[in-house]
Amino acid sequence: MLVKTYGAAVNGIDAILITIEVSVEQGILYCIVGLPDAAVKESYQRILSAVKHSSQDFPRRKVVVNMSPADVKKEGAAYDLPIAIGILAADEKLDASHLGEYLIMGELSLDGSVLPIRGVLPMAIKARELGFKGMIVPQANATEAAVVNNLEVYGVDNLAQVIGFLNGTYFIDPTVVNTREEFSRASNVFDYDFDEVKGQESVKRAFEVASAGGHNILLVGPPGSGKSMMAKRLPSILPPLTLQEALETTKIHSVAGKLKGGSKLMTQRPFRSPHHTISPVALVGGGANPMPGEISLAHNGILFLDEFPEFSRTVLEVMRQPLEDRHITVARAKYTIDYPAGFMLVASMNPCPCGYYNHPTKDCTCMPGQVTKYLGRISGPLLDRIDLQVEILPVPFEKLSSLQKGESSATIRERVIAARAIQTLRFKDEKEVHCNAQMSSRLLEKWCVLDDDTKKILHDAMTRFDMSARAYDRILKVARTIADLDASPNITPIHMREAISYRNLDRSSWGNAFVVKK
Repeated sequence: MLVKTYGAAVNGIDAILITIEVSVEQGILYCIVGLPDAAVKESYQRILSAVKHSSQDFPRRKVVVNMSPADVKKEGAAYDLPIAIGILAADEKLDASHLGEYLIMGELSLDGSVLPIRGVLPMAIKARELGFKGMIVPQANATEAAVVNNLEVYGVDNLAQVIGFLNGTYFIDPTVVNTREEFSRASNVFDYDFDEVKGQESVKRAFEVASAGGHNILLVGPPGSGKSMMAKRLPSILPPLTLQEALETTKIHSVAGKLKGGSKLMTQRPFRSPHHTISPVALVGGGANPMPGEISLAHNGILFLDEFPEFSRTVLEVMRQPLEDRHITVARAKYTIDYPAGFMLVASMNPCPCGYYNHPTKDCTCMPGQVTKYLGRISGPLLDRIDLQVEILPVPFEKLSSLQKGESSATIRERVIAARAIQTLRFKDEKEVHCNAQMSSRLLEKWCVLDDDTKKILHDAMTRFDMSARAYDRILKVARTIADLDASPNITPIHMREAISYRNLDRSSWGNAFVVKK
């Protein structure tokens, strides 16, 4: 008898339908075809034991399994469950009349238990798109799949439950998740708050500007000045994820296997902080079995690179294109995959090898030229792509010992959300632009018109510090964001001066405060 079951394969962050055809007939052969990898071929032993422990008999006849389309490589043990169900149905051990209504995925243990798998969310989205009635998945993945509306999701613990469910002898309640309620309830809960930060008002302001416009930011300061502490609090002032952004972010983490058991929709923007020993492949994605890298896991959120110059030059340079294009194309001999990479880069570094260049109380012990050489580990083109370059100094004892709390994240976030609302209205007709940092040259000409006084301030700064054309664009974008925070329709000289003050590393003496005068 020939039957068909349906599964899915993940390609990038999307899923492809896999049709599993099983034929049981006279003979003694077991054969599986359709470009399976070693894990899929080894499924025979797992299925044989799982069927036995589910009080069923494995057919003692010829079993042929075809996985279509045959030109798509089938990887991993997630096909165990649909293959096992197909074999039992073809051997007439269960009712096959409803198999076409469900997409089935799950890894089998030897005792028949169904183990969790990766990439369930994009599979569920594909199942709904193709009109399947429901999906049968491991119990640990049920809430993840149930995020998708208009799809019945049945979580199972073992093979025997699936057999009973399809035969109509065992009832399973579909898993239900109120996506919007869960999303609204958990989107404003954070572990860190800016009211715990003493002093550093200018740096808080820079973070507010960066969050309001989606700008990249670099913090330069001595050890213990609060760079990492403040960066960890940045998610608390970013605008909340939209439902579409949350779904897209959850898909990426589902494919990468980063969702914890029982997870639902991701409600907070991701914060990724890889160690400086990370490899280029781990950062951008790819590998023998293609997986999203850290820049994709940070999509719609923050990629925090602490000790920025300690990353290898190769690792840093591979970020240049994603910072501009907001996606990464991983091209290898056997595959080409696109991953989204719309992240906000937050980096921190010491000003020199010893860490105390420009420190107000400690002397720098570096040799002449070492400070410039240390900064030179970061290429000029990469620095150009960082909109805000901010110097941070240690907090005086008086402020550290003060019991007075600083401005809360909730208060700052309100201003950021108001500025983003202005940008949403401004770019409502631009499909790929959502904030000021994403403006193209055409949009800069339209929305960043300067009067004569403001233009002179920018001209003087560009001439004095020999800034690049990219730095010119970045300053305009930051100035536009500062104007949005003030709810100003035009960029004024005050906004331009503040925007220029955030280009510290473009100056020959970046440790000194700089204000352009009329």
